[in-house]
Amino acid sequence: MLAMTGKVTVRNKGITLIELIIVISVIGILVLALGFSFQGWIGGYNVERGIKEMYIDLMNARARAMQKNRVHFVTLTVTQYTIYEDTNPALDGNGYLETASDFKVLQKKLDSQYPITWSDIADLQIDFTKKGLSNDTKTICVFTDFVNNTTLLPPPDGISDYNPDYDCIVISATRINLGKLTKQNTAGGACLSANCVAK
Repeated sequence: MLAMTGKVTVRNKGITLIELIIVISVIGILVLALGFSFQGWIGGYNVERGIKEMYIDLMNARARAMQKNRVHFVTLTVTQYTIYEDTNPALDGNGYLETASDFKVLQKKLDSQYPITWSDIADLQIDFTKKGLSNDTKTICVFTDFVNNTTLLPPPDGISDYNPDYDCIVISATRINLGKLTKQNTAGGACLSANCVAK
């Protein structure tokens, strides 16, 4: 006769369906959360990249004006900016922008998803004198609190959707500073130097 020991051995050779469903649910939630975070990170990176490129180009135009001892002009539109060297008439120029005859140093298209605006929309030009001084005081902004046309997304709330570290440039007579907007463009707000804090 066999003796009864009272021990039962259980062998686990796999996972149950409930465990599998829980793991898949957790992975799905993490992927969804990280996807939204990644979108915001990419948007912030693109805004920063664009504003830093413009800052470098403005600094180069200023330095080039001093180096060449010629007036340089920067024209702004929502879709692009262009830098000209005053070369007409020959040698020293005349101090006025003539797009057909002045030397075009650089022209860059802007990302249409992140359009720029500036403090004086009527004045489309920044001038750098032969000494590298700007005759304009201007603020350039990239607003990232978007108006959404669907019912699934919220309307603008005055807070950046991407929160980039840099999204504005303040130009004064002697300085060009990168900064971060403290107030987003809601209900037609303006691009003001007071809202762009230098970093």
